[in-house]
Amino acid sequence: MKRILKVLGIAAVLLAGMAASFQPTNKYFEIIKNLEIFSNLYKEINTYYVDDVDPGQLMRTGIDAMMASLDPFTNYISESEIEGYRFMTEGKYNGIGAVSKKMGSYVTITDLYEGQAADKAGLRPGDQIIAIDGQDAADKDPDAINNILRGFPGTTVELTIRRPGRTDDFKATLVRTEVQVPNVPFYGMVGNDIGYIALTTFTRDAGANVSNALKELKEQNPGLKGVIFDLRDNGGGLLNEAVNVSNVFIPRGELVVTTKGKVKDWDRSFSTMGQAVDTDIPLVVLINKNSASASEIVSGVIQDYDRGVLMGQRSYGKGLVQNTRDIGYNAKLKLTTAKYYIPSGRCIQSVEYKDGEPVHIPDDKRTPFKTRNGRTVLDGGGVKPDILVDEFSGKPVLKSLLEQDLIFHFVTEFCLRHDSIASVEGFHFTDFEGFLKFLDEKQFSYDTESEKLLKELQKKTTEEGYALDSQLQELDGRIEATKKDELTENKDAIIDLIEKEISSRYFYQKGKIQMGLRNDAEIEQAKALLNNPQEYQKLLKG
Repeated sequence: MKRILKVLGIAAVLLAGMAASFQPTNKYFEIIKNLEIFSNLYKEINTYYVDDVDPGQLMRTGIDAMMASLDPFTNYISESEIEGYRFMTEGKYNGIGAVSKKMGSYVTITDLYEGQAADKAGLRPGDQIIAIDGQDAADKDPDAINNILRGFPGTTVELTIRRPGRTDDFKATLVRTEVQVPNVPFYGMVGNDIGYIALTTFTRDAGANVSNALKELKEQNPGLKGVIFDLRDNGGGLLNEAVNVSNVFIPRGELVVTTKGKVKDWDRSFSTMGQAVDTDIPLVVLINKNSASASEIVSGVIQDYDRGVLMGQRSYGKGLVQNTRDIGYNAKLKLTTAKYYIPSGRCIQSVEYKDGEPVHIPDDKRTPFKTRNGRTVLDGGGVKPDILVDEFSGKPVLKSLLEQDLIFHFVTEFCLRHDSIASVEGFHFTDFEGFLKFLDEKQFSYDTESEKLLKELQKKTTEEGYALDSQLQELDGRIEATKKDELTENKDAIIDLIEKEISSRYFYQKGKIQMGLRNDAEIEQAKALLNNPQEYQKLLKG
């Protein structure tokens, strides 16, 4: 501690000397002045504050607050978080090969990567991590738990596991490995000579993997007459892989993206460099509100060149480029350095965020641009599909079921009673009444937006002295009666979620995707479009 304060003191003296050489109007004077103030403040708090403070945690709080004042994508990455950063960029990390989240007091395993350490050790989704190497894990931060689980390949970690349906806790020793997560987890045929490729993230070799998938589909299916390219829930990744993926469908020498930022020497244009796999095969690209960054580059490029039809929901709206800078002690700063512009000249960046989420921009406030065929497209607020499809998972009852992990827990109980299912293709969930009974036992409830507004109205009328209790209670009763019917009205969508979760338990991520294809209304709509060449060409001509 004394050493840290001594270093800060020396730094303050040096900065003060440097500051003397700058005029107050100079921006650099302001930077140096405020650095000195910050170091003095940090030193005084650590020396004289009434309670002991953790210097590292205190500094991290200040850093996080600084990052929060910028855009949601500028982040500080500490040494302990490097594995998470590596996973986002390379698609691999050192760990046990499990996905988890906090449910109640304990971090709970939600997904396993096939053949990795957790899977080999016999762990299952639903297992709670009670202790790690003998240390109690109750009420621990899930990020802290994940940081402990990650480590050098070959090292071991002992977990104490509590499993639903089992009365005693048990220990499992896992050997950490390098976990590689495929960015193209599934590709295949979806009937009627229509191919399908799912890309989940733009990590290393994304372009090569999409290219290989399309080549194999073409080789094995000489009559292939269309491809569905799924970018839903793909949050992006490496910029160069966005160029490589675009190059699968558009020819060499075409502009993909231009980056422009404060440092003009860093402005660059990226064009396709290789031979495309197929520039003519009809293409439908699926996007949704979680398709971001590199996904928006690729989908925007396909739209700008009229290379294919976009279907789904408007994308996230992240038209920003991040670069990482080493800042010492194995830490990095991931910061936004530029905005990107796709071939029509538009930038799809959302200009405003609320709670880290983009705020919707009406079409009449977005600037129009033209595609190669002369179709009008708009900038700002994400990429708008050529065919808009309602997203069922946005409905309040479905969001509440997912947020409260009730489908997850129901499937965990289902798996206790069923050792296996025959196949993804042959499985159909038929016990919807059993699911409704499960919800009753769990006392499932949720607030709609209408109920939230009604509660606010009740509060305001009470404060202002209006006697409207009976009328408001009547409205509340009507809303509650309507809510009871929502589960039945959304039966098909709920069964879809249950079937996908069940498939993932027995056949991992690939099984979940296969089940999703069977039940996916957007896939059916995309297939119908690809089977209607006249309508497909009409959409692209505008």
